[in-house]
Amino acid sequence: MTKKRSPWLIIAALAVYFFLYAPIVVLVVFAFNSSRTNVVFEGVVNREPCGPFYWFCALAGNRELMSAAQNTLTIALTSTFFSTIIGTMAALALQRYSFPGKTFSEALLYIPIVIPEIVMGIGILVLFSTLFRFINTTFSLPPDARLTMGLGTVIISHIVFSVPFVTLVVRARLHGFDKSVEEAAQDLYADEWRTFWRVTLPLIAPGVLAGALLAFTLSLDDFVITFFTTGPGATTLPIYVYGLLRRITTPELNALSTIWIALVLVALLIAQRLERRAG
Repeated sequence: MTKKRSPWLIIAALAVYFFLYAPIVVLVVFAFNSSRTNVVFEGVVNREPCGPFYWFCALAGNRELMSAAQNTLTIALTSTFFSTIIGTMAALALQRYSFPGKTFSEALLYIPIVIPEIVMGIGILVLFSTLFRFINTTFSLPPDARLTMGLGTVIISHIVFSVPFVTLVVRARLHGFDKSVEEAAQDLYADEWRTFWRVTLPLIAPGVLAGALLAFTLSLDDFVITFFTTGPGATTLPIYVYGLLRRITTPELNALSTIWIALVLVALLIAQRLERRAG
């Protein structure tokens, strides 16, 4: 006998979904707004040469916005690549080996996760400033060769911030890993490197992929750490949008966000399909 669902449970679920996805729907709708103020929806835009997609065409001509989006993607993809590799290696080491300081290393993983981002951002800023000042002064570097804040410092900061998340996700996947499969591969004369690529990595691929997606998402919309570590020519989309708050924002931002949402949905669908194949 099936239990009857409570109407209050259904109402609560609908309310949660509404507050989660209503802002996204509004954002997409305002990408076709005819008003330039982006505050009140005055109807669907219909201007030449793109008609309803006018703001998408205007977006292509906004060099500052496109440059910020390019920097954001560059930082997110680069930091995701390296943090996934480092986090996977760290998860394998912590799960399989015993070494001095292992307990301390496991505790260190949680520090970047639990401390406020602004504290971590200030700490990284002080570290880079002190280190760059020491190097520039010690080696008497010329002005054009001096180390300064920029794209590289943001990437390094995002890698440091993302590695603990990847490590914990991959390690959770390793908890249910059957080592007898690796032993069987080694009994068939496979060395450790081939065993890892042919056996271990395909089995933990869902965890690695989940960690990579988490790192990519964290880097994509990070503002606080990026704010403290960015420099000239390294403006990201969150920093650019924050600067626009002092001026009137046009629906170009909504158009960019709509494209961003579409790309994320496509990436999630591809990731789910790959995860099903790996599982």
